[in-house]
Amino acid sequence: MAQARKVANPLGLAVLAYLTQRPMHPYELGRTLRDNGDARSIKFNHGSLYTVVGQLQRAGYVEEAGTSRSGQRPERTVYAITDAGRREVDGWIRELLAEPQHEYPAFTAALSLVAVLPPADVLPLLRRRLDLLAAQRTAIRELVDTALAQGVPALFLLEEEHRLALLDAEVAFVERLCDRIADPQEDWARQWTSHREEAPPDER
Repeated sequence: MAQARKVANPLGLAVLAYLTQRPMHPYELGRTLRDNGDARSIKFNHGSLYTVVGQLQRAGYVEEAGTSRSGQRPERTVYAITDAGRREVDGWIRELLAEPQHEYPAFTAALSLVAVLPPADVLPLLRRRLDLLAAQRTAIRELVDTALAQGVPALFLLEEEHRLALLDAEVAFVERLCDRIADPQEDWARQWTSHREEAPPDER
């Protein structure tokens, strides 16, 4: 069962994971996250990174390990992971790998409310989604193939392979959904119309 964490932001997990390699200052952490493509998986910016580092320090997971200076730039505080931080990152990753987390995807929310729109509008919207999903899949496949050709181990591309698997599953679902909406034997058109006629005017 998922436990409450002192720092629950996934960015905190990424920071702890990279600090297991060596102490870094937040600017270097941000550059490392971007260079490794983590911005595709974890939302962050300069301000949120400093905020999370502060939260991790207050939680006892990281500590100041000195300062560094590059050229004429101001000194930057370097942070190192603590023993408590190593235990936290270890347990956190184990939990995320083993236990599915309840999430709130935007597409799932739209599907739960789809009857608000007439089916004649929904079909073209879903078909447009299929086109965009295909473009996303092509871009990710090219990214993976290029990285592999450059010698990047497949181990470090697992998140992209996962994205491809999710895209394939979503494409298959949306294609089936389009077929069901258009299939007169499903009788969705009548049910859809009935729902919209019963709904109050402000909900249509």
